[in-house]
Amino acid sequence: MASETVLLIEDDQDIAELLTYNLEQEHYQVLHAGTGEKGLETARIQTPDVILLDLMLPGINGLDVCRTLKGDPATRSIPIIIITARTEEADVVSGLELGADDYITKPFSPRVVVARLRAILRRRQPTDDSAAIMVHNITVDPGKHQVTVDGETVSLTPTEFRLLRTLIARPGWVFTRYQLVNASRGDDVMITDRTIDVHVAAVRKKLGHHGKYLKTIRGVGYRFEE
Repeated sequence: MASETVLLIEDDQDIAELLTYNLEQEHYQVLHAGTGEKGLETARIQTPDVILLDLMLPGINGLDVCRTLKGDPATRSIPIIIITARTEEADVVSGLELGADDYITKPFSPRVVVARLRAILRRRQPTDDSAAIMVHNITVDPGKHQVTVDGETVSLTPTEFRLLRTLIARPGWVFTRYQLVNASRGDDVMITDRTIDVHVAAVRKKLGHHGKYLKTIRGVGYRFEE
C-alpha cells in the first residue's frame, strides 16, 4: 500500500481535483500548489517523495520551478514528472535536461500518471553501480564489462556499452540525446548528438529481437522500456 507524499503543482483546478482523487484512491498523500511560488515553498518545507509539475503556471513557470528545485541541495533529489499541454518538443527537452525524470502530455489518463509515478518511486532506491542489471533477459554486468542476451554474450564497443548501461539502469526513463552523449562519452571516440542515433541503432541490432525495447521518443531522445 502506497504511503508516499506527492506534491502536485498545477493551476487548473479541475485537473488538480482529478489527479488528487485518483492518487488518494491509491493511498498517496497529495499536497497541492496552484502556483510555482507556492510549489517551491511547499517542496522546501514538506520534502515530498515525488513532484508532478505543470509547465504552464502563473508567476514562475514550470521550467523555472524545475531549475530551482534541481539547483537546491535540499530538493534536487526529489523526482519530478512534468505534466504539460505544450506540444513544443523544446520544452520537454529543456525540462529533462534540467533534471526532470519523466514527462506526460495532456490530455492524459490518470491511470498512466499513477503508473509512471509508481515507476519513478520504485527506482528512487539507491543502486550499486557495480551490480549486474537484468531487464528483458538482457544482462549488463559493469564489473565484467559484459553484456549477455538470452544467455549469449554480445560484443559491444565501449561507447555502446556505456550507452546501453545508462538506458537499462533506468528503464522507463526518457533520456535526451544530450544526456546520452554525456553518459556515453569516453576516451575511445568522440560522441556528439548527431552520432548518438548511429550508436543506438548499432545497439538495437546487436540486441536482436530485444532491440524493440529501446524506444525512440520523437524529437526528444530514447527510453528503454520496462
